[in-house]
Formats: sequence, C-alpha cells, structure tokens
Amino acid sequence: MGQRFSLTIDSHPDRLCEVADWVEHAARASGLNEEQVCDTQMAVDEACTNIIEHAYHGKSDGIIEIVCERRGNDFVVTIQDFGDRFDPKKIAPPKTRAPLAERAIGGLGLFFMRKMMDSVRFDFSGRGNRLTMIKKIKR
Repeated sequence: MGQRFSLTIDSHPDRLCEVADWVEHAARASGLNEEQVCDTQMAVDEACTNIIEHAYHGKSDGIIEIVCERRGNDFVVTIQDFGDRFDPKKIAPPKTRAPLAERAIGGLGLFFMRKMMDSVRFDFSGRGNRLTMIKKIKR
C-alpha cells in the first residue's frame, strides 16, 4: 500500500480550490500522469460540488472527508459526507446527444465522474454517503 493522504473540509464552496490543489499533490505523489491528475481533480470537484449543493443544501457547516491512496496500480479516492442520502439510481442519464435547447441545465456531475474515473461506487451502509472512485495508474 502506498502513501495515504487525508483532508477534512467544511462544505463551503470556497474550499473547492483547496481540494483541487490537494488532489493534484496526492495524485502526482502517487504516480498519476498529467491527464490522470486532471481527470481525478475534475471528478473530485464534481463530487464535492454535488455534496455541497445536494447533501448539505448549500449550508457551509457540513463535513466532507476525503482520503486518497495508491493501492497497487489503483489511485483510490474515498469521499465521505454526513448529509442527506443520495440515490444515484434516481439520476436519469443525461441526453448528451440532444440539441442544447432540449438539455436540462446541470445534472452532468455523475456522468462526468463515471467518464473520468475507472470505477465509481456509492455506499450507504453508514451515516451519510460514501463515494469511492478509482483511477487506474498508467504510465
């Protein structure tokens, strides 16, 4: 098992820049290439933005815990919140091929996370939501 990085933030949107810098550092230290670092940063940003907007309803007093670690050739990101539960099955796939006028505003976060990461899993067995995303490390 490689180095483990952990960060706990409040659910304020101003913290997203800090998260992006922290993810970049953890990903580079774990051996991800430039494209993989960018994909991971964007996926984590989408996840944290969704947590702030939906789990905590824009309130800045929630807690978001993020852990990144290398496990073999996998870069594993785990994000835990303690807000309202999220059911990914209730999210309809976006109409990415529809004309822009027919598309809903927003709703692409989960779609982007799944496109940028190799695995996206949700766990609701504890309190809140636990998201685990994996990026395969390729040289």
